Amino acid sequence: MSAYKEGDPTTLSRLYGRSMGKPLRPRQQGLVDDLLPKIAVPDEGPVTAEGLFGENCPLHFEIGFGGGEHLAYRADLLPNHGFIGAEPFLNGVAQALSHVEEERLANVRIHHGDAMEVLARVPDGALTMAYLLHPDPWPKARHAKRRMMNDGPVKLIADKLKPGGEFRFGTDHAIYLRHALMVMQRFGDEFEWVAEKPADWQNRPSGWSKTRYETKAREVFGHEVWYFRFRRR
Repeated sequence: MSAYKEGDPTTLSRLYGRSMGKPLRPRQQGLVDDLLPKIAVPDEGPVTAEGLFGENCPLHFEIGFGGGEHLAYRADLLPNHGFIGAEPFLNGVAQALSHVEEERLANVRIHHGDAMEVLARVPDGALTMAYLLHPDPWPKARHAKRRMMNDGPVKLIADKLKPGGEFRFGTDHAIYLRHALMVMQRFGDEFEWVAEKPADWQNRPSGWSKTRYETKAREVFGHEVWYFRFRRR
């Protein structure tokens, strides 16, 4: 199993930015207090489909799920698959818990914290799909090492995906886009870019739901949004 090494410069060794915004509403706090402990990823040990869901189902992992709308959409679309979502921002966790409760999603497990800590405990070759949608771009050059799309995290994602598994990445930030594609070029032996024409990355693929971040990017900032699918060789 691949190791996530604290302090290794090729990995993302700590979280950056805020972990909480405005105070939670009473209902949200109740979900954090009562529902989250029931569906939280264990703090120690291997993270497997059998351990989380009691069966060897296809396993998905979303890194930084924001408000959880994509995670909930995919979990509802594929009820026989297991979904792990990791998010350091407590307000986003609370929103995701609302989706889980309202949509009665029994196939979701949540980690409130650093996704890499949990991903490192997933057995190599265990994931069917991994998602990284609209990550923090850290646009300044001196902060580039903080981006999730760097060699260490991408190598970890590659290790955890089974052959034929898919890594989906989306962004509306042009600087991050160029950086991410340069990183992915170094992983040509691990990943095949699933695209034949520009429309394949300019239009949202089937089964890829719109998120609030995408809506804000388009409608508030007037940004283009790009969608990438990479298949594990």
